Amino acid sequence: MSEILIDVNALEKQYMKQKAVKNASFQIRKVMICGLIGPNGAGKTTIMKMLGGLALPTGGGISIFGETTEKGLAKARTRMSFMIETPYAKEKMTARENLEIQRIQKGVPDKKRIDEVLEIVNLTDTGKKPVKNFSLGMRQRLGIANALLTKPEIMVLDEPVNGLDPEGIVEIRELLLRLNREEHITIIISSHILSELSLLCTDYIFINHGEILQTLPASELKKICKEYYRIDTDNNSLAAAVLENKLGFTQFDVDKDGTIKLYEGLEDIRNVSKSLFENGVIPTTLAMNEANLEQYYMNMVGEENAEHNKVALLSDKKR
Repeated sequence: MSEILIDVNALEKQYMKQKAVKNASFQIRKVMICGLIGPNGAGKTTIMKMLGGLALPTGGGISIFGETTEKGLAKARTRMSFMIETPYAKEKMTARENLEIQRIQKGVPDKKRIDEVLEIVNLTDTGKKPVKNFSLGMRQRLGIANALLTKPEIMVLDEPVNGLDPEGIVEIRELLLRLNREEHITIIISSHILSELSLLCTDYIFINHGEILQTLPASELKKICKEYYRIDTDNNSLAAAVLENKLGFTQFDVDKDGTIKLYEGLEDIRNVSKSLFENGVIPTTLAMNEANLEQYYMNMVGEENAEHNKVALLSDKKR
């Protein structure tokens, strides 16, 4: 089993009479890319701030690298980096000048580290260009470069692709995957763009109204969200026998109500329908199910909150 780097137990944060985070418990293991999923106000940023010591919990506990005391957590956080909300940079300075200031402030002795991180994030050719002339994608990459200065073992990134165009989103995704695979950096990331997280994350934490609804590995979610044809007929028992004995299919399930979920032969569903009919079965429903991460989240939060969350989760797509 993978090493547990962060262990959060019954974590709570209350502002005045409102609880921003309620009884949150989860674990982050080594080399995870863990996506925090939820709409604005769900509690994602508050959890990240508590991990970084930028907000104090009002209940529960946090263990980072096995440290739980205030002094121990401060030490553990030196092995982490955080990019929460908009990355800060001095507008009139170059990328290198900004990183030099950060290098000194963070106590990084090796000046060559600036060249290393600029190369990692593909900003070596920016020269004397001031940050004020950077694209949003370049600014985000500079923020990640800053986060990499201390050679962190864990990176916590809040909405790193927010507002980026498709090309910028792909650049950040490929960069994070490379950092995870080649540098073995564990990453905790939040984003409204769930389709993007589905291409990046190894694990998910689903949050709504400050509560963690579910934690789930990507491998399990992939099974849940697998494409299939939903088949109903006038004789589902016979239909299942036809799929198995006549068509040789093994990848299908039969629900309690008799509905068949067919996971293979999807590219030639007409032949499936024809075979059923020729063997005395009349199909009444043949419908493709294309479940994805967004739909899974909407189903989880229920009808009461679905419309609000759909607007919040998809808002970035309209920009």
